[in-house]
Amino acid sequence: MAGLPGASRARSASPGTPSALDGTFLCSPLGGLMGTQAVLGLLVWSLIAATTYHLHAAYGWVMFVSLFCWILTLLFFMTYLLQLQLKFYVIPWPLVLMIYNAVATVLYITAFVTCAAAVQPTSWRQWDYNRRAAASFFACLTMIIYGVSTFFSFRAWKGLGSNAATSQVTDHA
Repeated sequence: MAGLPGASRARSASPGTPSALDGTFLCSPLGGLMGTQAVLGLLVWSLIAATTYHLHAAYGWVMFVSLFCWILTLLFFMTYLLQLQLKFYVIPWPLVLMIYNAVATVLYITAFVTCAAAVQPTSWRQWDYNRRAAASFFACLTMIIYGVSTFFSFRAWKGLGSNAATSQVTDHA
């Protein structure tokens, strides 16, 4: 994750400076992966919500996982976009992001398996079958993206790649 946005500004930013939008974050690998996670997570929970998921307990778990991870991903995305990680420099952001991505990967593995196993091709509502099958597909893609993010977060945490969160934590310590 070398060359992530904010690395040069991390040394000059202090906790008292106002936060600004980091436009280069959106083009970075971290920003791209988080944006992809948000879009795919939105697809998963909206496809499940468009079905009669309340009649099947398995889809309640898929809905919980997808909404929970989607909301937390949006919070992390906004934190990095607004450069709030520079204000809260006592938090080990690379470690927090790695743990979150690892937990989200495991949760999405369970959600994908649950969703795929609960799809019934003999459903009397064809549109429910199509939406649930599509939700299974997008849950699989989301799981893979969280796994890739876990890998890159691990590299950033170990210092194998330089990013804004890593450089600002070591500068203030």
